[in-house]
Amino acid sequence: MLGRAGDAVTAPRRVRRVRWAVGSAAALALLCAGAATVAAARDDGAGHPAHHAAGAPGPPAADSADAGFARDMAVHHQQAVEMSFVVRDRTRDEEVRRLAYDIANTQANQRGMLLGWLDLWELPKTTAGQEPMGWMAGGGHAGHAMNGADGAGSAGSDHRAHDEPLMPGMATRAELARLRAASGRTAEVLYLQLMTDHHKGGVDMARGCARLCAVKAEKRLARGMVAAQQSELDAMADMLKARGAKPRP
Repeated sequence: MLGRAGDAVTAPRRVRRVRWAVGSAAALALLCAGAATVAAARDDGAGHPAHHAAGAPGPPAADSADAGFARDMAVHHQQAVEMSFVVRDRTRDEEVRRLAYDIANTQANQRGMLLGWLDLWELPKTTAGQEPMGWMAGGGHAGHAMNGADGAGSAGSDHRAHDEPLMPGMATRAELARLRAASGRTAEVLYLQLMTDHHKGGVDMARGCARLCAVKAEKRLARGMVAAQQSELDAMADMLKARGAKPRP
């Protein structure tokens, strides 16, 4: 009997240790993947000119699709990470929390890659006077200049005064406030709806980069984003249906 009681006491500890080990391994894998992707960007013609042989292409220009996508998607991803951390604390539903964990980890890692490329290319993470999505030929979003030292800026004062989304799919300040104030099923449904909109905007951006970007590693990342986020869109539609809700029109 004593042996069984001891096993019962130590079992939760073993489970916690296993979960921690799995989480640590996943984080390490993401970091390694990020380092490998940045290295690939350096090797496929996107590094500093000093590292290239004569006649090899230099880094992308500041107004290129490569740089524009890296800047805009870094901002887009930052909000997805923020919303995922919010819902984690607003519900105990394990299915939603697992989805939020996956989105937060994946998009934080990808955001690190994008900002790392901008550093590698010696390009600014923000550009004064350039509207978001302007790099998408014929598909620019009506916005204003972005601010912020780390690429997680917001739109200009006129734009945000009307509480419009900075880029397609992004939540407004009012919507983020609603998510922070919600709990339980209400928070789950709102998060799934907001993240569905967010993914749709992100998929459109990633398809734009897959079509317009020149850096091979960035194009590969964009194509991967399209596939992964489309899969998550399907999963979120099912999760909304299970909660008696559906994506917003």
